[in-house]
Amino acid sequence: MSKKYNFSRNIPTSICKRLERERVFNMAHLLGAGAVALSCAFSFKAEAVMPAEVRFHNEAVDTTKITNTLIELDSRQLDSPEALVAAAGECFLGTPYVAGTLEGNPEQLTVNTEELDCTTFVETALALALTVENHRTSWRDYINTLEQLRYRNGRVNGYPSRLHYISDWIVDNTHRGNLIEVTERIGRADSKIKTLDYMSSHRDAYPALADSANYAGVKNVEIGYRSHKYPYIKSTNIGSAQLKDGDVVALTTNAQGLDVTHLGIIKLVNGVPHLMHASSKQKKVIIDDLPLADYLRRNRTQGIRVIRLAY
Repeated sequence: MSKKYNFSRNIPTSICKRLERERVFNMAHLLGAGAVALSCAFSFKAEAVMPAEVRFHNEAVDTTKITNTLIELDSRQLDSPEALVAAAGECFLGTPYVAGTLEGNPEQLTVNTEELDCTTFVETALALALTVENHRTSWRDYINTLEQLRYRNGRVNGYPSRLHYISDWIVDNTHRGNLIEVTERIGRADSKIKTLDYMSSHRDAYPALADSANYAGVKNVEIGYRSHKYPYIKSTNIGSAQLKDGDVVALTTNAQGLDVTHLGIIKLVNGVPHLMHASSKQKKVIIDDLPLADYLRRNRTQGIRVIRLAY
C-alpha cells in the first residue's frame, strides 16, 4: 500500500565535503593561489534543503528493512565501498522482480524494498552502501542518498528529472562526485557513439509521456545525448577485465536510441565474476548460475560498462 511521508533533510556528509572543496577552489581561482589557506579558514555550513515527499510501498516494512540493513552493514566494517555494495545487494536475494514500481503521478521519490527491478535493485544497493560510507544508519539518510542517486542534480523535479538513461545517470552522478566509471581502467575498452532518443521515439510505451510537458522535458534531455560517446568492454574481452565484488555493470545494447538494457552487480564465485541482479526470467533477485562471460554470450549482449562509488 502506497503511503506519503514528509521529513526534513540535511545534505549528506560526502556532498558537504565536495561542496567545500569546490568552494575553496573557486575562491582560490578568484583571489589567487595564495588565498587557498585563507579560504580554508572559513567555515562551511550546508544549507538545509526543502522537504521531499516520499511514496512508500509499505512504510513500516521499508523503514525497518532499511534501518536493519544499514546497522548490519555498518557493523561488518567492510574494507571498501565495492564490498559494501556487494553485501547490500546480497541482503535482497530472493526479493521478487516487479517492473514499473517508480511510476506514479505526480513524480515522487519511491521507496520499495519488497519489489525490485534491475535498476531499483542497483540503486538500492548503492544508496545503502553510500549511506554507510557516510557513517549514517538512519533510513532518513538512506532516502536522502537514494534521491541523490536517482534524480538530476539530486532533486526530484518532475518526471524528466529522473535519470532514465544510464548514460545520463552516469554523467550526472559522476559530475556530482557520487559515482565513477572505471570501464577504461579495468580492461580493454572500445567506444560507441549513439544518439539516445529511445523514449521519445517510443512515446506510447511510457504513460508519463502522454503529458506534453513530460514529453518536452525528456526530449530536452535527449538533445544533450546526440552522438553521445561512451566506453564499453566487448563481451569477448570480459575474461581479461579486472572486475571486483560489488562493481556495478551496465549491459550495453545495439538497440537504436538506447545505451543499456540491464544492470547488475558483480559477485565473485570462486574468483569468477557472476551477475547478481533482479532477473525478469527468474522473477527475483539472484546470483546467476552462469559466469558473467557465459551469461553475456547466451544473451547476445554487446558488452558492459563498469561503475563504482567514487569514495
